[in-house]
Amino acid sequence: MDFFALQGAAEEGSLIQTELAFVIILSLSALVALVSRRIRLPYTVALVIVGLALSFVPNPIDIDLSSELILVLLVPPLIFEATLNLRWEVLRRNLAVILLLAIVGTFLGTLIVGGIITVAGQTLVPELDVAPAAALAFGALISATDPVAVIALFRDLGVSKRLSVLVEGESLFNDGVAIVLFNIALTVGAVTATGEGESFTLSQGIVEFLRVFLGGLAVGAVLGYLVSTVILKNVDDNLIETATTVALAFGSFILAEQFHVSGVLAVVAAGIFVGNIGMQNTSPTTKITLNNFWEFAAFVVNSMVFLLIGLEADLSQFQLNLSLIAVALVAVLFSRTVVVYGLTWIHGRLQAQRRVPLKYRHAMFWGGLRGAISLALALSLTDSYFSDLIVQEFQLMTFGVVLFTLLVQGTTIGPLLERLGLTAISKPQQEQQRHQALLYATRAGRRELDRLYKDGIISAEIFQAMSNVYSHNLRSRNQELRELLVDYPELEQSMILQARKDLLEAERTAISDANQRGLISEDIYHELIRETDDRRAALDLIEMTMQGRADKE
Repeated sequence: MDFFALQGAAEEGSLIQTELAFVIILSLSALVALVSRRIRLPYTVALVIVGLALSFVPNPIDIDLSSELILVLLVPPLIFEATLNLRWEVLRRNLAVILLLAIVGTFLGTLIVGGIITVAGQTLVPELDVAPAAALAFGALISATDPVAVIALFRDLGVSKRLSVLVEGESLFNDGVAIVLFNIALTVGAVTATGEGESFTLSQGIVEFLRVFLGGLAVGAVLGYLVSTVILKNVDDNLIETATTVALAFGSFILAEQFHVSGVLAVVAAGIFVGNIGMQNTSPTTKITLNNFWEFAAFVVNSMVFLLIGLEADLSQFQLNLSLIAVALVAVLFSRTVVVYGLTWIHGRLQAQRRVPLKYRHAMFWGGLRGAISLALALSLTDSYFSDLIVQEFQLMTFGVVLFTLLVQGTTIGPLLERLGLTAISKPQQEQQRHQALLYATRAGRRELDRLYKDGIISAEIFQAMSNVYSHNLRSRNQELRELLVDYPELEQSMILQARKDLLEAERTAISDANQRGLISEDIYHELIRETDDRRAALDLIEMTMQGRADKE
């Protein structure tokens, strides 16, 4: 009896520690998000920096960053949320170059990085004895640009729709390719180490790759289609429909892995089906609920991923292995150069009308960040047949490359995009925002002036003189904004749409307040909310149509 009591107490203590760690992560995430917006630092990068700072504090957050935690628990919701916002029309127009980069590019990156690591290992650290299979495994795990890092960063920065789809699409597909290549390399390594099993030929590798790649897409497509056409179309309950998408995100991954196909690609396919079919089948209220839920889920999971990356990084070990980390970084940047510039040039020769602009290529090269997928695969090397020394070095090299891409590339890609003129906000939009901000500030100053005069803090003479200045500034800034809208009438349409959205949000809040006060019944509340959401959905459709016209190239 005492034994079970002690065991229960131990489990309770462990649960409390995990819950406390989760509370700390959420609190830090909210604080970091607030500060990063004020200092204009990408949120994900700020989380890594905070994690690195906390790594010097003894046991600040007691969560073990394992391969299973990342791949099974954290990656599926992030990928699913990202694919919900991928429009099929834009994806389809760029699918050729995306698949070229994701499939051929990951193959090339694996070979290039693997070759460099093999030569460098034999030269710098001969005792490592890096076998070709081990080098290819490292090349595969580090060659995939991570959607967790890339999507979060690009959403913070804001880029054109086509560039965003090119980078996000490549990231979502090539991490699945990298996992397949990584597992093939592990199989070859196991056969080599044990001498058991048949040798792995090139043709067998290609067949296995196609089976895992296409099988994962097939599992996700079937499940995504069923959920979109059966549940989301016929069940009019936003809570049930949201719960079903959560089950789909994790269930598609688990089911695909049970069939030994790509779970990540299954989540990608399922998310694309829900985002492009399911979202059209469901009610506006459910659509708003789904968007809000998955945005929050992505925020929480992103916070955990990047904070834990910083916490798990051991900077003292980096100093001892700086040469190999530098070699890995050079190999990654060189392979990224070959993949992005070489393959997009080939694509441009084959499809001249869909050529990727040179400015886009620069952004795609420097935006090739590494993150959770690479770390998860590196951490899983402990269960491989490679030596402990090789596993330890590869994990340190992976952490080094991930930190460099996040801290260096992640902090400089914003200025690069602005210098290239690739930020989503155009010059007219910037001018509109500037005029609106000045007008807003001037009116706030006028209200404060009226308050000071009313409270007797300033005299009538001072009030009159300053009031005349404010009146002149208000007239002048209103005129400047009107002239800008005459030159760019599409800006006025955007302002009207945004104003109507804000008004509808105010109406929705008022209806909720009336329901909480008991002024209306639940039936009336749901009826009015649906009407408000229908009007919001109509505005979203108008906005999507306007963006679609602007995005066509």
